[in-house]
Amino acid sequence: MHFWKKKTLEDFSAQREDSKLIRTLSTLDLTFLGIGGIIGAGVFVLTGIGAAKYAGPGIVLSFIAAGLLCMLVGLAYAELASLIPVAGSAYAYTFAALGEGMAFLCGWSLIIGYIVTASAVAVGFSAYFSGMMASLGMEIPKALTTTMPEGGLINLPAVVITLVLGLILAHGTKESAKLNMALILITLCAIVAFVAVTAPHAVADNLDPFLPFGPGGIMAGAAVVFFSFMGFDTVATSAEECKTPEKSLPIGIVLSIFVCICLYAAVALVLTATINYTDLDRADPVAYCLRLIGYTGLANFVTVGILAGMITTLIVYIFGQARVFFAMSRDGFLPMALCKIHEDYGTPYVITLVGSLSIAIIAGCVPMLYIVELANTGVLTAFLLVFVGLIALRRNAPELPRTFRFPMLYVLAPIGIVVCIYLIYALSITTNVIFFVLLLLGLGFYYTYAEKHRCWEKR
Repeated sequence: MHFWKKKTLEDFSAQREDSKLIRTLSTLDLTFLGIGGIIGAGVFVLTGIGAAKYAGPGIVLSFIAAGLLCMLVGLAYAELASLIPVAGSAYAYTFAALGEGMAFLCGWSLIIGYIVTASAVAVGFSAYFSGMMASLGMEIPKALTTTMPEGGLINLPAVVITLVLGLILAHGTKESAKLNMALILITLCAIVAFVAVTAPHAVADNLDPFLPFGPGGIMAGAAVVFFSFMGFDTVATSAEECKTPEKSLPIGIVLSIFVCICLYAAVALVLTATINYTDLDRADPVAYCLRLIGYTGLANFVTVGILAGMITTLIVYIFGQARVFFAMSRDGFLPMALCKIHEDYGTPYVITLVGSLSIAIIAGCVPMLYIVELANTGVLTAFLLVFVGLIALRRNAPELPRTFRFPMLYVLAPIGIVVCIYLIYALSITTNVIFFVLLLLGLGFYYTYAEKHRCWEKR
């Protein structure tokens, strides 16, 4: 009965006015929030895995292709976020355009994407942290850095960092934003240092063949590295904590994506030109590259920057999943206790801590590659719905006040839809089957719980 019931702008405005979230974020905060969410695991972990298994040196083009798709998604987000400045990002936009049921499935996909992506970043953090400690003569036992399927017991560093950051985020949004900005500056210094030192060691022969897996390898690589750009979604999820969302959200989204495309391309090109792609199938390719060319000390310095980058990414993803959970819980689709706001800190602390625990369990127990592919499917599905929803909303409500408009909508949005579908297809059958099963479970949860507890129309 309610599956296609849509929210109006008045519904969203009422929720925003009633929100107890504290509005402290500026345009600069949002831009750094987006960069922090994008620049972590993708550039430092997936560059190696993507090159070795999918695209070879052509991973540079994979990052650019994934980034351009995210730029299209970012433009769609910019229009929708300026129109609907509330927590929940794609979940909220789909609610306005396609209705309650589709919004629930979009939010369910986003939650899968956020939790699984954050887990992948935590695993990457563990790999770099363990490598740095080993180089300093303090090697962590393998049983405590690998999962049971990999022959260990638990990935302990991944678990610990996730839980610590969850506690920090539960304490306050502005404080987390300040920490995020400081860590990003450290990360950017590390990236510049890596490119400057490694570039003179580049060898043209390492780039030949440039596409060892053929042209299809570019898109296969893009499908795998795509999740590394997901962080910009968090900019939109923070809408209710933003001082001037109509102006700041579009700028923060688009600028953070553009900066990170440039950084990804530079690192990927230098890395694959310095080390043959066949030797990069590891979770710490950047530090490995520096140690291989004799810069062990610098590798440790860069690793500190890399760890800072991964911490910022984890901060952003834990922050983002909590806001999507919050939006769905506020509407009654998840238990209302999850959206409780702390009286002193003004944060959704319950779901922040619950989400952090979920991420820690996955990071501590599931191997990296399984995590990465499942994250991509969830995010691509949510982005696909955003494109469809944008077209539907523009057609059905062209009179709504838009401070930003997606350019060439009926040309670029269908291209975005086709690319999303192709990238989902390019992922493994096993991954897509698992995601489909999770989506069916979500649909079952909607009809058995969410639809019966919906409360957003009472507001």
